[in-house]
Amino acid sequence: MSALDLAIAAGVALVAGVVNSVAGGGSLILFPTLVALGLGTVAANVTNSIAQWPGYLGGVLGFRAEYAGQRGRLLRFGVVALLGGVAGSVLLLTTPSAAFDVVVPVLVLLASLLLAVQPLLTRRLKQAEDGGPRRDPVWLYVALFLATVYGGYFGGALGVILVGVLGVGLHRLKLANALKSALSAVTATVTLVVFGLFGPVDWQVVAVAAPASLLGGFLGARIATRIPTTPLRVFIVGFGVAVSIYLFTRI
Repeated sequence: MSALDLAIAAGVALVAGVVNSVAGGGSLILFPTLVALGLGTVAANVTNSIAQWPGYLGGVLGFRAEYAGQRGRLLRFGVVALLGGVAGSVLLLTTPSAAFDVVVPVLVLLASLLLAVQPLLTRRLKQAEDGGPRRDPVWLYVALFLATVYGGYFGGALGVILVGVLGVGLHRLKLANALKSALSAVTATVTLVVFGLFGPVDWQVVAVAAPASLLGGFLGARIATRIPTTPLRVFIVGFGVAVSIYLFTRI
């Protein structure tokens, strides 16, 4: 990539980091940008995953108070996320890139629609919240495994999926949101290792985009209360739908 291309990637990664902190959906901005800059869809996906990894660690630190008394659950769910992330990452790298080219427009569209309904889902889960302790149902582990397989394979709007699954399974939205950050970090770390060792990563892009994403996440956390999330969400969803339509035309 040229110096201009790298500057564009860094700038978009900065914006994606801010967007992730404020409303979520930063992947839907950075991934198509990398494709537009000339990376293949698989290379763009793995590079995007690694570049945004630092931002997940900040989310875990931000929720550390919510993890009190959750060590056992974090370990159990973390193992599931580890296995799911490995399965999804390996699936991406061992299937033909042509297959990913066919699937990715559907995944981008799905991620965009999930982001669109996130406020409604959050309200429904909040209304159903009871806060009482309960045993984690078996289906929750299965759902978390499938969600993190998706996270290892593509990952767009993974946080929305995890909050929905955990909110329904635990009936505690605040805890679900905190656990979402931890499980997203586990899945992202798995993709960092697997893609870093075996994936077609563009390390030049990672070198400029990863710190930019981290800075964007920090700035986004500082200004999150000052930015109206609804217009931003509408823009991201519209952008994601437009990208999915464009990718459909390339199949």
